[in-house]
Amino acid sequence: MSDENPICSAKGCRVDAVWVLAWNNPKIHTPERRKTWLACDEHREHLSQFLGVRGFLKDVVTLKEWQARETAEGGEG
Repeated sequence: MSDENPICSAKGCRVDAVWVLAWNNPKIHTPERRKTWLACDEHREHLSQFLGVRGFLKDVVTLKEWQARETAEGGEG
């Protein structure tokens, strides 16, 4: 695992991510597939709304919770 902290996915933002926005585009992804965007506190709502109005947003959890889930499921992050 890298020593660098993951950063927010918002365009131009370089702040450490705090949130994971799990999403899925049903036109191109299978129902169980989850893509992720990372968000800082400032951009969480904006990015959530962007995905939500398109019907893509599936879950918003803290980065720590997401990493714990990945570890529990045997994923690599």
